[in-house]
Amino acid sequence: MEQETRVRPRIADVAREAGVSKTAVSFAFNSPERLSPGTASRIRDVATSLGYRPHPVARMLTQGRTRTLGILTPQALSVVFANPFFATFSQGVAAVAEEAGYSLLFVSPVHGSLARAVNRATVDGFVAIGLAEDHPEVEQIRRAGLPIVMVDSAAPFPEHAAVDVDDEGGARLAAEHLLALGHRDFLVIGVEPPTPGAQADSGGVVGRRLKGYREALAAGGMDLPDDHVVVGPASVEGGSACLASAWEDGRRPTAILAMSDAMAIGAINAARRLGLRVPADISIVGFDDIELSRHVEPPLTTVHQPVRRKGEEACRLLLAAIARDDSSRPDHRRLETRLIVRGSSGPAPIGKEVAGGR
Repeated sequence: MEQETRVRPRIADVAREAGVSKTAVSFAFNSPERLSPGTASRIRDVATSLGYRPHPVARMLTQGRTRTLGILTPQALSVVFANPFFATFSQGVAAVAEEAGYSLLFVSPVHGSLARAVNRATVDGFVAIGLAEDHPEVEQIRRAGLPIVMVDSAAPFPEHAAVDVDDEGGARLAAEHLLALGHRDFLVIGVEPPTPGAQADSGGVVGRRLKGYREALAAGGMDLPDDHVVVGPASVEGGSACLASAWEDGRRPTAILAMSDAMAIGAINAARRLGLRVPADISIVGFDDIELSRHVEPPLTTVHQPVRRKGEEACRLLLAAIARDDSSRPDHRRLETRLIVRGSSGPAPIGKEVAGGR
């Protein structure tokens, strides 16, 4: 016996059964304010009885909206989600987006091409994290007429709304804290550029934080040689590898300034493997104040930035741009940073005789 094939109801079926035009059926689902309440309700009742549901793509085309926001990152998602910072930032974006009835799409390079990923993304706008304003994909989005909010980009922000934090000031606080504890031999663990074209210039996050470190050290009569700045992926493994490599090359810092908490936690792990005591032999200060920083041993001294709020603010700016269908009035929001002192920083060891040897 052949199984009966059920035909999906069409908008014409609803229109015929309800005695209205197909346009009226479309209005009942997409613009009910254009019909009387009784007519809109009757059409939806007929649609329910027939098992009709508007096709999501057709509905999107009718409304001119996807109800989806893109989070654009130049790094592969497998790398991005290894850094707890990004998860917390995304929670902030998601909280505001969901309240407004939007879903999220994470957009990262496809086979190494961010441009290809942008072309495939069906969204109403982008929150772009870690891209410069002159990045090719930003121009690509601009040409497509989509709103975009820049997060942790380079200043100034002439054409797009933007959110960042006082990276330079936070970095100064971290370096000044260690100088006050008597440290004079520093290693900076920085974040390497994720891909060609990603934010790596002096105006980006890495450049601003490095500038803050250097300014504080210079004010304290200290220099920071280039070979005392090492870079790696913004992950626990990246931070661990940076300290291990520097130690193998013969550098013996008593203080580490890490540009992310994940990297600072990795440095704590590497120090332990090297036989170093934190903070008796080596002090480590991070940047972000992610939740995990409170629970490592010892708890991490770090620069707090409002990571979740950064995501919330970026999403609010994007929704505002979408609502007015115009991104010509950019708003730049800079959030404050502050130092959180915990157990991973302490006085410099006397004579620099540390457990790992000189």
